[in-house]
Amino acid sequence: MYFKIQILIAFFRLRVNKWWYKNKLKKLQKKRWNKLQYKLLESPFYKNNVIIKMPLDQYPLMNKKEFVANFDRINTKGITSSDAMKVAEKAERLRDFSPTINGITIGLSSGTSGNRGIFMASKKERANWVACILDRVIGFSLKKRRVAFFLRANSNLYSSITSKLLSFEFFDILEELEGYIEKLNDLQPTILVAQPSILLELASYVEEGKLVISPSKVLSVAEVLSSEDSKYLKSVFCQTIHQVYQCTEGMLATSCIHGNLHFNDDFLVIEKKYIDSEKKRFHPVITDLMRTSQPVIRYELNDIIHEKRDCPCGSTFTAIEKIEGRSDDVLVFKSDEHKEIRVYPDFIIREILQAHPLINDFTVVQRNDTDIELYIAQRKYYNLAKKRLTEFLQSQGISGVIIYEAKSKNHTQGNKLRRVQNDR
Repeated sequence: MYFKIQILIAFFRLRVNKWWYKNKLKKLQKKRWNKLQYKLLESPFYKNNVIIKMPLDQYPLMNKKEFVANFDRINTKGITSSDAMKVAEKAERLRDFSPTINGITIGLSSGTSGNRGIFMASKKERANWVACILDRVIGFSLKKRRVAFFLRANSNLYSSITSKLLSFEFFDILEELEGYIEKLNDLQPTILVAQPSILLELASYVEEGKLVISPSKVLSVAEVLSSEDSKYLKSVFCQTIHQVYQCTEGMLATSCIHGNLHFNDDFLVIEKKYIDSEKKRFHPVITDLMRTSQPVIRYELNDIIHEKRDCPCGSTFTAIEKIEGRSDDVLVFKSDEHKEIRVYPDFIIREILQAHPLINDFTVVQRNDTDIELYIAQRKYYNLAKKRLTEFLQSQGISGVIIYEAKSKNHTQGNKLRRVQNDR
């Protein structure tokens, strides 16, 4: 009961601050940054920066490798990475995600970008997270709602906020989806939450008539949702597909009524590290002003973000046009003049989809400087896709690339689907 009161308090504060500081975001960010520094005094990694009153923009840039390596010194709870890893790995193995360390929830990232990262959250941080979910994802309502969520790992968060009005049903994505059809039909979820690869499979069951559900809201999480997949899912579920942009580093963005993602600028500071001369693409550098047990300060993500201008919803929060993928999935080739040429995933995806309108499921993997593995689910259109991709690369001054057919999709159930991947 006490935790639910904490959630209500956090929800009220979130709403009031969002309204009160609507046109004064910098002021709210400064206020929260000043408050956060008291907690940073408890972090051996950041303590000295606070003592010398270092401005935020002078704090060192952080990346995943350094974040993992300095886990013991960054966190403010004196928890070691070895202890945290034991708890998290046991939870993964037993599929029981309730254990904590001194009241701190421990979890693991999916590990698609290398080493698996450990994340931790205090009870207050969990309450803030739930408040954000209620405010910007699920929405507050007095109607009874059933949430079906497909995730790699369950969390004691969901069971702790289950009530007469809101219930959560966890579906483990490591299991075969077809085995869940009957359960979903019986549940009749009002809200469906899953990563795009799962939503696409569920949509195929809907089209076959095996799955008969009509959720009032569909949420895409964990993976990049392409505009093409979004359109298909919208046609099947007859509604706008909403999104949540969340990772180990925090709850970064949620979608508005128009389905466009917006960064949570009221409790995040987002710096843009542009990666192209046109300043169309940037890496977000994240500072989470509300996270204290495991501070996230100037953490550079390798996600490639396109900023959106003038979202029709009118929000002052930074809008996202699209998330293109990750920088380590940019394909790298040698030109005919032996110069390095980088090709962003967006261009590869566009060429394949334009090869034929019925192509909707594929993966591309670069194995080395000259070999590309191409999988097209609709195999009779493989040659069209190969031809289109070959011609595009040649137009970029890249020749001698060998494209060969993969018999299966480059994706393991339970991991994030990456349409384009650099595996050199």
